[in-house]
Amino acid sequence: MVVDLMELYLHRLKQKRPPYPRSPAMAEFASQFPYEPTPDQKQAFIDVEKDLTDQETPMDRLICGDVGFGKTEVALRAIFCVVSAGKQAMVLAPTIVLAKQHFDVISDRFSKYPSIKVGLLSRFQGKAEKEEHLNMIKKGDLDIIVGTHSLLGNRVVYNNLGLLVVDEEQRFGVKQKEKIASFKTSVDVLTLSATPIPRTLYLALTGFRDASLISTPPPERVPIKTHLSAFGKEKVIAAIRYELDRGGQVFYVLPLIKGLEEVMDFLKQSFPDVDIAIAHGKQYSKQLEETMEKFAQGEIKILICTNIVESGLDIQNANTIIIQDVQQFGLAQLYQLRGRVGRADREAYAYLLYPDKSLLSDQALERLAALEECRELGQGFQLAERDMGIRGFGTIFGEQQTGDVGNVGIDLFFEMLFESLSKVEEHRVVSVPYQSVEIDININPHLPSEYINYLENPIKIINDAEKAAEKDIWSLMQFTENLRRQYGKEPYSMEILLKKLYVRRMAADLGISRIYASGKMVGMETSMSKRVFKLMTDSMISDVHRNSLIFDGDQIRAELLLELPREQLLNWIFQCLAELHASLPALIKY
Repeated sequence: MVVDLMELYLHRLKQKRPPYPRSPAMAEFASQFPYEPTPDQKQAFIDVEKDLTDQETPMDRLICGDVGFGKTEVALRAIFCVVSAGKQAMVLAPTIVLAKQHFDVISDRFSKYPSIKVGLLSRFQGKAEKEEHLNMIKKGDLDIIVGTHSLLGNRVVYNNLGLLVVDEEQRFGVKQKEKIASFKTSVDVLTLSATPIPRTLYLALTGFRDASLISTPPPERVPIKTHLSAFGKEKVIAAIRYELDRGGQVFYVLPLIKGLEEVMDFLKQSFPDVDIAIAHGKQYSKQLEETMEKFAQGEIKILICTNIVESGLDIQNANTIIIQDVQQFGLAQLYQLRGRVGRADREAYAYLLYPDKSLLSDQALERLAALEECRELGQGFQLAERDMGIRGFGTIFGEQQTGDVGNVGIDLFFEMLFESLSKVEEHRVVSVPYQSVEIDININPHLPSEYINYLENPIKIINDAEKAAEKDIWSLMQFTENLRRQYGKEPYSMEILLKKLYVRRMAADLGISRIYASGKMVGMETSMSKRVFKLMTDSMISDVHRNSLIFDGDQIRAELLLELPREQLLNWIFQCLAELHASLPALIKY
């Protein structure tokens, strides 16, 4: 991953584009912002303006700020700068609901500039309308294009794209991220993210990008009161009644679509004369759009929905959110959902309800405790560090490091990570192609005839084994497991045959090109460095194997106490390689 990012980064540094002109119109556009910007926001404005008007390399900046802290305004100013210079801007959002909201906000802010055309591309449109939009984009008649990942499709051809704004990048899939990354080499990219990930981690995971942090809340915002408790109908009714009595609206969120109707029935009984509606991603697009519109207008008082409302919806009058079966949501999701309320100057409430404490896993309990602690505004970053603490970091960098991050602290951890990356060469295992590995041990087991008759198609099975071994160790393990499931435990001679394949596969992964035996000595020819050999043998469990291995120039040698029969020798090599192979995850292998 690091190497790919490095390549992308170096490639971008080579790209050039003329800096955008600074125009007095930008100051005029900025003065239309109805609020007083917070200090962090001002800094973000300056950073983005510098990226666009001073540098010749394309911008790749991350604006990281909590829910409702004014990231959108930063994007609007960047869009204005690019569009007024005659280029197109594209705004990419993870959900259709959020794209629609961005479209409304942008249209509203740019309404004083009739020459700038804004378009929304969504699955809500009919075919003709969509074709017309695609045509306008191609001709350059649309200046700002808002939409979901369909904007990344091959059918969308830009006339003169200058800026890409990505909202909540972590919600896009891998394929879409690759597409976004390919844009990064040529156009300016601004990424907005509220899912709070500590900055150092962000830089390491998203590739050395510039980041602006907006961590001060707007002055009139009050922290959201978070209540965590077991589900009870009376609690829910009391919470909703309180919000409705003060003229507000309520979000009621569930993890799955199938529970929505049930909640609807129960709320209809309790509040017969209140407008209640359901919203989820499987609904017809028109229906979903209308529901959201009505809720935003205040006609619908209670919205029962899935986490389709998770990111970016801005409804000032909704200040209570009830989240049922909270154990089924991840931390970042809950954090985002909670950020749907408390966007005005009223006090907001979030009720997180779980079915019964005894049913929750320890991890779920830790997640909930973390949320309760991070009630303050702008605490997203601490929350994410807790999230990593709970989930552990181990899987990213091999099995050896699980769970130690907490003791070291994230910043130091990354410092260590970058330092070790600079020593990549020393820790590198270069594998060799499976076909090129030679096993010079004369052993050709004969399968018993009754086993051959028992197998449905022995030649095909042996060929499949060879193919699996050629692919990777997991395929070979999978093959062995399936063979045993179908035909029971294999006879000794078949076991030897499989072991030979395993030895060859593991040798290829370890960068060993030839294994031979002469008398009591076993030799393995390899290109690995002494440093890597030492790291591997240090992590071996068995002293017997560790003590018998010697590193000697371009080979690893083992002196056995006595000359073993061929089958036992193969067994010994198999066990020895299996131990070395187990240490691979701790090393770098690209």
